[in-house]
Amino acid sequence: MPEFDLIVRGGTLINPDSTRIADIGIKEDKISALGENLFGSTREEIDATGLYVFPGLIDAHVHFNEPGRTEWEGLATGSRALAANGVTGFIDMPLNSTPPVTDGATFEAKKACAERESIIDFGLCGGMIPGNARGMIEQWQRGALAFKAFMCFSGIEDYPWCDDAVLYDGMKIAADLGAIVSVHAENHDIVTALTARAKLKGDHSAAAYEATRPPITEVEGIQRALLLASHRDAPLHILHVSSREGILAIREAKTKGINVSAETCPHYLIFELEDVDVLGPVAKCAPPIRGGVHREALWRAIEDRTLDIIVSDHSPSPPELKAKKLLDAWGGIPGCQFGLPAMLEYGHHQRGISLNRIVELYSTRPAQRFNLAPAKGSLIVGADADIALVDLHKTITPRAEDILYRHKQSPYLGRTLRGTVVRTILRGRTVFAEGRIIEDGRRGQMMIRY
Repeated sequence: MPEFDLIVRGGTLINPDSTRIADIGIKEDKISALGENLFGSTREEIDATGLYVFPGLIDAHVHFNEPGRTEWEGLATGSRALAANGVTGFIDMPLNSTPPVTDGATFEAKKACAERESIIDFGLCGGMIPGNARGMIEQWQRGALAFKAFMCFSGIEDYPWCDDAVLYDGMKIAADLGAIVSVHAENHDIVTALTARAKLKGDHSAAAYEATRPPITEVEGIQRALLLASHRDAPLHILHVSSREGILAIREAKTKGINVSAETCPHYLIFELEDVDVLGPVAKCAPPIRGGVHREALWRAIEDRTLDIIVSDHSPSPPELKAKKLLDAWGGIPGCQFGLPAMLEYGHHQRGISLNRIVELYSTRPAQRFNLAPAKGSLIVGADADIALVDLHKTITPRAEDILYRHKQSPYLGRTLRGTVVRTILRGRTVFAEGRIIEDGRRGQMMIRY
């Protein structure tokens, strides 16, 4: 007789290429069997009848800022918020920590924090800055999943942006290692000049802020990064795409066979420019929310697979940095806890995006792109038993008191969303259920490349 540690029974299993009602048998942290009416003994059984069973989500772009800047966000609070969103693994960005992650020592320091504090699995994106060629190699040897480079000012003085020469050299190192280069693609000189002019005028409207980082700044950065990466034969990932023009450049590059992937965020898909005026600085990010034709282009890019991945780009700050006028406020959106309900409401319920595609965007494709598959990203035998149980029709209206990350701010507050995570399972053990975190003293593990 087969023996299991856990059987999840009767749910509707969602993979990118299939939908089926089946049981999941879990043994020693792995999915060991899939099928109808699984037979065998088990220590625990969960009835998932009527629920949709997603592979645990992977949020491939968050800023948890630890060590050194935990007052902005920490791994303990951030990972718990992600667990409530059905996320079982995340990739943390190298900046915002103090010091930033740019070499072997700083990588190990952040890894130690994550092993101590995170309740779900984690990966670390390495840093690419001027003068850290040796540091890139050290980070890769220790398990970095990619390297992040800013093509404009990062907002953090100790994480310098990369000019073309630094990108050119860094992409060669990445190509030799087989590593992905993830770029924040905006033209530094144009953004700097337009921002200075806007501040002199004193217009703090959403339109005025968007005009400091117009689509030309994004598409120029994307095209330049594509040219350098293709010349260096480096895999390229474009972060948080916001514009129609950026989408067109990425689509053209893919048709030419360039090794490029791209992500966007729920806030670019949901909010209009007018919403930013109403919400204020809590909805300020870089690149900015644009709405209109840009939002529609992003949705089309999801449908035709120009876009590969959905991320939160959770980038919080202390409330006082969001209490300033729009042009002066911190540019980052806190919202990692509500990404899946937002995508289910605005993507699935309102636009008919299939659940299979949402799983592909939020779980399978990030696992594939950052070399975490086959352990992560799919409900298949042999994969880690990472599962999100979703009630597709149960509504959630986020309130400040529901927020598990550090600062109780979010542009999603007060919006009714259909689709609620009712349980999150990490490698066979429940970490979130019935609206609360399940603490058992265990912590997440660093996700490794395959």
